[in-house]
Amino acid sequence: MRILHLSDTHLLEGGRLHNAAVDTHEALLRVLAHFDADDRIGLVVASGDLSDDGSVRSYELLRDALEPWAAARNARVVYAMGNHDLREGFAAVLGGGDPSGPLDSAITVAGVRVIVLDSAVPGAGYGRIRPGQLDFLRRTLEEPAERGSLVVVHHPPVPAATVLLQGLALQQPEELLAACAGTDVRAVLAGHYHHPLCTVAAGIPVIVSGGVANTADVLAPVGVEHATRGSSATIIDLEDDESVRATAVHVHGPGDGETVLMLDHDAVQRIIRESGVPGAAGGAGAGASAGAAGAGADADADAESDSPHPADVVGDAEQPAGEGTAPAAAAL
Repeated sequence: MRILHLSDTHLLEGGRLHNAAVDTHEALLRVLAHFDADDRIGLVVASGDLSDDGSVRSYELLRDALEPWAAARNARVVYAMGNHDLREGFAAVLGGGDPSGPLDSAITVAGVRVIVLDSAVPGAGYGRIRPGQLDFLRRTLEEPAERGSLVVVHHPPVPAATVLLQGLALQQPEELLAACAGTDVRAVLAGHYHHPLCTVAAGIPVIVSGGVANTADVLAPVGVEHATRGSSATIIDLEDDESVRATAVHVHGPGDGETVLMLDHDAVQRIIRESGVPGAAGGAGAGASAGAAGAGADADADAESDSPHPADVVGDAEQPAGEGTAPAAAAL
């Protein structure tokens, strides 16, 4: 199977520009056009931050671009929540279940099981997989799929390259990796970082697709967040010998390389204070250390219960998403 992995489209209603600079709808259409000639794609994965403002119209723009493009190839589309997405608009247009809790799901495409986990924490930029979601993942993986499984989650379970993204990382990533270890999971697909990354964690390939909206500068000075104009996507091939191959593809467009975002140290720290784990030090880093720093505050910010969601959407009940996007909206 060949997969087109997209992430961080950051669409907005009303023709507004992302960071007052990028027409993300135009960027998405350009990316799709770049892959028009590839008739081997059987699955499109959109791994979060699909909308920048959470509006119904932004999700309609995404659906109206992706669904016909995929249908022309007899391909399926899978959507995951990101920290900018709002569950009400997401569920209303793209489906996924009851928006009062995490929008988790599992489908099988050509023998490959695709498990989607909602790592968004309403009103925040960091990510979290709740105990009930881990239970859903473990239960789903108890029975191997014909051609293995993929896990899709917006926040990657591997460390970030910049201080800002370290402060907006997935908490307790080792719990997600432990739930996948020893199962038929062939790879974890994620976004959030706005640059391509392929690595292995706990023996599992982790593939982070670059952003459609812009490209993060991983060589910016420490503590500074810099992003440039430019879009990328990832082609993932699941081979018959059970190997996984990921190819990052830059999609050229006008003005590539121009600065579209520059945040100094103070701005980065402000965003981490507003959108990161409550009480955690700015730039604490991804992984177990970041998770430990925010464990107590996380429980307060994200109420838990074991009430299951209906049908194939399972998670823990929590406070519904608020009216606006996370305070980090101007950045990521």
